[in-house]
Amino acid sequence: MTEQPKHGPVDDPRIYFAAERTLLAWVRTGLAMMGFGFVVARFGLFLRELAAARDLAHLPPAQPQHTGLSLYFGTALVVLGVVVTLLSAAAYWKTIARLDRGERLEFRKLSLAVVSALVLAALGAGMALYLAFGI
Repeated sequence: MTEQPKHGPVDDPRIYFAAERTLLAWVRTGLAMMGFGFVVARFGLFLRELAAARDLAHLPPAQPQHTGLSLYFGTALVVLGVVVTLLSAAAYWKTIARLDRGERLEFRKLSLAVVSALVLAALGAGMALYLAFGI
């Protein structure tokens, strides 16, 4: 049985720069999720303000808007953005440590990207159902 030889730290700085670019892309993704979550959470407040202004102007009442879920969807997106940012930092540190030890990088089928995509798809489907049917 042959054992894979261990190499020293990676000498090519482009490998480290690629890992850092990946980290920065995940940080941008996390920030975008947090920003979008804030907008979604505040959208319910905006709809309530519109309804209040309509009442003050003595206009006929609009269809009742259920705005409570936007706070929960928005909060979920903000929390997801924080989790993605923290997990990306942990993955970066793990990758750099493996590179410093000269170990081969291994990638899993169920990565941070796949999990994030699945959770975002579920949140998006929930928001679409909420907007379309008021569920």
